[in-house]
Amino acid sequence: MTLPIFVEEQRELLWLRIEEWHRHSATGMSKERYITIQEELGKEIDPEKCPPGVEDFPDIVIEALNIYDRLGNRVYPDVGYVGKDFTNLPIYLKLYQIDNVELLMEILSRLDAHAIKASQQEIKRAYDKLKRK
Repeated sequence: MTLPIFVEEQRELLWLRIEEWHRHSATGMSKERYITIQEELGKEIDPEKCPPGVEDFPDIVIEALNIYDRLGNRVYPDVGYVGKDFTNLPIYLKLYQIDNVELLMEILSRLDAHAIKASQQEIKRAYDKLKRK
């Protein structure tokens, strides 16, 4: 499968959309849930307010999400999640027949950075909660 080369503007839009997807996922608001709520309230679905669903992303993002989920986690007791273990990545690149490895790696890096940051924030919240007691 040959994937298009993403120009810089497309990449920036893609990063913004992925960030929006992360933000909504963190609150539990998915595209399906938004649509269900709007239908129950009898309101029209506003595409501007509707969170993106995985199906709204290009194939390379969906493949990156699938690969990311399959990679092992590196977690240490006192530190928490420190990132994915990319040891098996070459196998997945072949399995998914990834042509645009550069873009896939950038997506994986951004997904990992987001997960690491979320883990650090969770550990900090837990630590702060213990300090208050």
